[in-house]
Amino acid sequence: MTSTRGPAAGRTASPATARAINDRLALHLLKDEGPLTAGQLKTLTGLSRPTVADLVERLRAAGLVAIVGESGAERRGPNARVYGIVADSAYVAGVDVRTDSVAVCVADLLGRTLAEASLPVAADTDPARTVSGAVALVARTARRAGADRLHHIGVGAPGLVDPATGELDSPGGLPSWHRELAAALHRGLAAPVLLENEVNLAAVAEQRLGAVRDRDTFVLLWLGHGVGAAVVLDRVLRRGASGGTGEIGFLPVPGAAGLPSATGCDGGFHALVGSRAIGELAREHGLCAAPAGGADDAATAEAVLCEAVAAGEPAAPFLDALAARVALGAAAVSAVLDPGCVVLGGETGRAGGPALAQRVEAQVARMSPLRTEIRPGAVGGTGVLRGAVLTATDAAQNDLFGADQGVFRT
Repeated sequence: MTSTRGPAAGRTASPATARAINDRLALHLLKDEGPLTAGQLKTLTGLSRPTVADLVERLRAAGLVAIVGESGAERRGPNARVYGIVADSAYVAGVDVRTDSVAVCVADLLGRTLAEASLPVAADTDPARTVSGAVALVARTARRAGADRLHHIGVGAPGLVDPATGELDSPGGLPSWHRELAAALHRGLAAPVLLENEVNLAAVAEQRLGAVRDRDTFVLLWLGHGVGAAVVLDRVLRRGASGGTGEIGFLPVPGAAGLPSATGCDGGFHALVGSRAIGELAREHGLCAAPAGGADDAATAEAVLCEAVAAGEPAAPFLDALAARVALGAAAVSAVLDPGCVVLGGETGRAGGPALAQRVEAQVARMSPLRTEIRPGAVGGTGVLRGAVLTATDAAQNDLFGADQGVFRT
């Protein structure tokens, strides 16, 4: 606790407004700094002792704050009480929607995981059955977590979320149940649903929990079965006029056979660094015997990257060739946005680790005068799910605490 935050100055507020502002400030301090004594709240807020005492009692009466201990074994009395957020005053869920599965995580108001579950989805499963099964999965997981209702549900899915309609779409096509799930969750569980592109949610997780906790501006480059990017500038997640910011798979690049089209990215950056392309590159270097094609491409590419990194020098030519391809996208991002930092996420981006990131950084430095640090992703395969939970938790806290103070502004 190194900084002191005081109430807003230079404006006239009614007593009720002043109380709301002070309560909000105290709640966010308790969330961010952990349990605090009244004395610590006084120091951090700059409020008087009687004002802090009043706000603590108001928050306790509202069920948002409770006494969670005392500050010292030998101290007793009101001044020693430690106050904390009542974590079970609200519950949220995160949902990660994939082509072949749905994963769910239910958390409390502080974002702590209480229960998780997943549902495999076969390609030939009836879409209506998949939707009803996913809604039932979220409901069961919430009950197992002890939640009688969910305050918000965050959903991450591949594709573009139209900012005007909130609907999900994709130039490459999506299973019909992807488009239907958010509305079905809202109807079935009577909770607000926050639908977001999966790569954007992975960026939320990387900024809050992973590789870029020290960065306000960065780009997450997603390398997996598909290719995408999330753009965060000055802590603002940029979605674009049609929700398509970061559709870097469509970027025309040298080395691809032809050009991308409005309905497919086979001639764009995706053709060089998608999981199928990585598998083909690995076969050219004698590192992979598995045939290309099918849903196993991503798993094959991830496994190849892990083996190549572990092999060291014998696999260096393959890693150098892949880094040269990835650097084309990273350099384009750097030239247009100058983010200063690009994170390699997704299954293959993470699998490449520092070995791939360092090679990409060296390649970008040769192509661009703009200094761009390349970092490997750190949140792991659950990044989309963690980002969905964080987004839902922010929304619940903003509702209960009375202010929009989420990490990313929109």
